[in-house]
Amino acid sequence: MTHSTARPRNWARNLLGAVALVFAASPSFAEFVQVPATGSVAEVADRLEAAAQKAGATVFARIDHASGAAAVDMELPDATLVIFGNPMLGTPPMQQDIRAGVVLPLRVLVADEDGKTMLIYQSVDAMFAGTDVDTNSEFAKKMTGALDKLTAAAAKE
Repeated sequence: MTHSTARPRNWARNLLGAVALVFAASPSFAEFVQVPATGSVAEVADRLEAAAQKAGATVFARIDHASGAAAVDMELPDATLVIFGNPMLGTPPMQQDIRAGVVLPLRVLVADEDGKTMLIYQSVDAMFAGTDVDTNSEFAKKMTGALDKLTAAAAKE
């Protein structure tokens, strides 16, 4: 009796491929955009907040992760999350799929990565992955443009 090994190998390869696709589409593998910045985390976060307000956005929160860690006797490098948005831009994706509210308003992390200040945010495609939000829509393009423009403005002194 002869046994063919092609079938199990193909099955295993197909299974591994399917598992890889599932993990690649999950939020844990979300695409992040990183923009190097000059200045301290606090200075860059201040510039980001000012740029967002100048563009007509509301800054809803500013979360100092390092201070939070210090409050429980733990350490983190400087890291501040700035949460901002504009209902004119954020409402249309939520009208398409209310689950967009999980990732809105927009958020940018300003963090010290090995002595370098970075602005870090999810791409619009990654933010809305797994929802019914049309990432080719005009509002998605405007969100991408806003994130690019605001982080570029905050990156420079």
